[in-house]
Amino acid sequence: MGKNEFLTPKAIANRIKAKGLQKLRWYCQMCQKQCRDENGFKCHCMSESHQRQMSLFGQNPHRIVDGFSDEFQTGIMDLLKRSHRFSRIAATVVYNEYINDRHHVHMNSTKWATLTEFVKHLGKEGLCKVEDTPKGWFITYIDRDSETIFKDRLKAKRLKADLVDEERQEKVIQAQIERAQSSIGISNPGFDENRESESGLEENKELESGKGLSGGKVAFLMKNGEEKGKSKIKLGFEMEETEEREKGAERKREKEKERERVSVLDELMREEEKKKEKVNRKDYWLCEGIIVKVMSKSLSDKGYYKQKGVIKKVIDKYTAEIEMLENKHKLRVDQEELETVIPQIGGIVRIVNGAYRGERGRLLDVDVKKFCARVEIEKGVYDGRVLKAVDYEDICKLA
Repeated sequence: MGKNEFLTPKAIANRIKAKGLQKLRWYCQMCQKQCRDENGFKCHCMSESHQRQMSLFGQNPHRIVDGFSDEFQTGIMDLLKRSHRFSRIAATVVYNEYINDRHHVHMNSTKWATLTEFVKHLGKEGLCKVEDTPKGWFITYIDRDSETIFKDRLKAKRLKADLVDEERQEKVIQAQIERAQSSIGISNPGFDENRESESGLEENKELESGKGLSGGKVAFLMKNGEEKGKSKIKLGFEMEETEEREKGAERKREKEKERERVSVLDELMREEEKKKEKVNRKDYWLCEGIIVKVMSKSLSDKGYYKQKGVIKKVIDKYTAEIEMLENKHKLRVDQEELETVIPQIGGIVRIVNGAYRGERGRLLDVDVKKFCARVEIEKGVYDGRVLKAVDYEDICKLA
């Protein structure tokens, strides 16, 4: 067996010594060789292989430095995409994770002298969202993969299709309401005219019969003037009674008409709300700009339990990135560990689930026994509509 074969004790000892990261000043990027001490690095620099690599570097140094820079940037971006795709993280944490691989491209072989310069470069190129804070530089990966863009486009198309379907349903319901109103307005006037004509005929008959009677009485009681006066007074009273009866009948008919109109409109409104409830009732309710309460007991040690925060970002529909109101810390919490917040009466709320999902309204009243609230919608298509019983879970305070 040779002196430096793979399984010799010396080769094994060298591999054990070479484990992990060594000092950066004894690393040769051109040869990709890590030396253990200064003497070893000096010997390597005098070797023929290193001299050959340095002559190649001297022929076109800019191209080689650009190549190492591209490799370094690709490695960092791959790490961000794989491990921190949806999170805001410190640049130093990402760099420390990247250099754990002993065969990584070292920064001193790139065109960036410091990590700060590299982070600024990422921000200028639009590859990451960069923030300079008192605690250091923070970066957030901007996802621009073809699959993600395709999914976003599909999502936008679905939202547009849902909006078109809702508008179509609203137009159909509006047309039904107008048809119902016109049918009530056309059918009832004819009915009233027939009733009036019938009542007019009855009045004429009564008058004619009254005239006949009065004429007979006058002919029969010519001698008795007092009885003649009494018969005329009786006929006057009868006319007044018939007029009062007709007026009462007309009032009853008008009340019946109003009841019919209200019942038809109520039925149409109920049908519309049922359809919207089926379409808009989802198993997720998170949205940006609302205030929620953290109910995770696992976060009680850090003082976040039952504390309120504002949702800044929604990730995959069921996870929220929250900025706490007290200390401005940012957390990532699942929907199951969050609870909606009900404002004081008169406060602004957003309807986060149910038939009127996404609408903005004002809290009018709270029913503590039934765990529901009365909300008046503000702005939009349903401006001014009052929802009598909305569950606590379906509304949330706006920031």
